[in-house]
Amino acid sequence: MPEWLREPNPEGERLQKVLAAAGVASRRVVEQFISEGRVTVDGRVAELGQRVLPTAQIEVDGIPVQLDASKRYVVLNKPTGVVSSMSDDRGRPDLAAFTSGYEERLYNVGRLDYDTSGLLLLTNDGDLAHVLAHPSFGVEKTYVAKVRGKVTPATVQRLRQGVELEDGPIAADAARVTGHSGGTSIVELTLHSGRNRIVRRMLDAVDHPVLELVRRQFGPLRLGSLGTGRTRDVTPVELGALLKLGKQGAADAAGTPGRRNAPAGRDEAE
Repeated sequence: MPEWLREPNPEGERLQKVLAAAGVASRRVVEQFISEGRVTVDGRVAELGQRVLPTAQIEVDGIPVQLDASKRYVVLNKPTGVVSSMSDDRGRPDLAAFTSGYEERLYNVGRLDYDTSGLLLLTNDGDLAHVLAHPSFGVEKTYVAKVRGKVTPATVQRLRQGVELEDGPIAADAARVTGHSGGTSIVELTLHSGRNRIVRRMLDAVDHPVLELVRRQFGPLRLGSLGTGRTRDVTPVELGALLKLGKQGAADAAGTPGRRNAPAGRDEAE
């Protein structure tokens, strides 16, 4: 944690120093940003030389800046055969194996099924994790599924228009087929639902059971070429987008609780 956060100056620290310490840019470039009116502090356009306290809400080009360097944000490509928890009372492999190398005590944001691989966000930022994982907010997620059978354009249209499940109808925000091979198809689905095992149940409902499932995207985070079982730190650009998403979710929750009328509970949307 930066020294100015541990022992803050009661008058605050200069804004350009704070933003440079947060990794936004060099102090000279930050000063240019401030002069151009691209920086706000607590919703007001900042001034060059302005002092700020650790509690200040600072944004650059409308993107929030995380001032607390003790917060950690990590992307994990979770393998199959791993439970989405830090310990398992049944002795199955868990996420502790992937977090033990970090000084911070990290926790997973939401869950992926035991048999599902792909992107999980790990963090020690409890406030952000609470917003992003809550089903009522509904972070957009993209999955790639290998399914049995040849998926037709008509089936893709059904997924987009909505299918009826035992707990109510559900429609994909986006759906497409990316390939066929040997009696199987590759389907990409994007949706914001937090309902349990929703992707598997949607594809079962259109008679194409899932054989393999990977989450490729969670909000602004993309899995990219990250290997199975590997981790990486969230980039500054990704972090800004995550913080903006979390701010939006917190504001929506305060203004219109349960805006998506989603059921409460664990986020295990695969």
